[in-house]
Amino acid sequence: MESWLTSIINEYGYMGIMFLIAFENIFPPIPSEVILTFTGFMTTTTNLTIIGAVLSSTAGSLLGAIILYLIGFQLGIEKLEKIVDRWGRILRLTKKDLYRADRWFEKYGAWTVLFCRFIPVIRSLISIPAGITKMNIGIFLLFTTCGTLIWNVVLIYLGASVGASWEEIVEYLEIYENVVYVVLFILVIIGYLLFRGKKK
Repeated sequence: MESWLTSIINEYGYMGIMFLIAFENIFPPIPSEVILTFTGFMTTTTNLTIIGAVLSSTAGSLLGAIILYLIGFQLGIEKLEKIVDRWGRILRLTKKDLYRADRWFEKYGAWTVLFCRFIPVIRSLISIPAGITKMNIGIFLLFTTCGTLIWNVVLIYLGASVGASWEEIVEYLEIYENVVYVVLFILVIIGYLLFRGKKK
């Protein structure tokens, strides 16, 4: 995988980074955490700069987010369910992922687009319910850009800081991912108990 990423970034530079991130947003074969930290490392061994890497990766994220927004806008939840049923394994998506993103958007509204950019898997999928509900495109792009920019800056800077040890950052991010899921699970349970208590 490292040699594959190296060849793409070496050959296409910033355009390669933008393509990888856009592709990861729509069809995630490689997590953005891996691409971004590796890109940070590449800024220490090539002519790439951290600023250029951040700008190109953010452009790629926006491109992918807009495509997913338009998919949600055009198809709606029922058609998307059928697509996930048929192609979910290839897309690495499940109905559970789709519903989770949808619930988050219904509960927290537009701010979900910003905050979910820091949650694995959901960070890309949140663009779909935004499109389904026909969220204002200007606000969508603003919140997506802000969340994406923070995420990209942090990971690219970390990758550049640790250099050849960039894979260690990915390991820590896997721990972060697990912690986030545990916290979300606990919050869901607490929310359910509070709702049940009020109902009684």
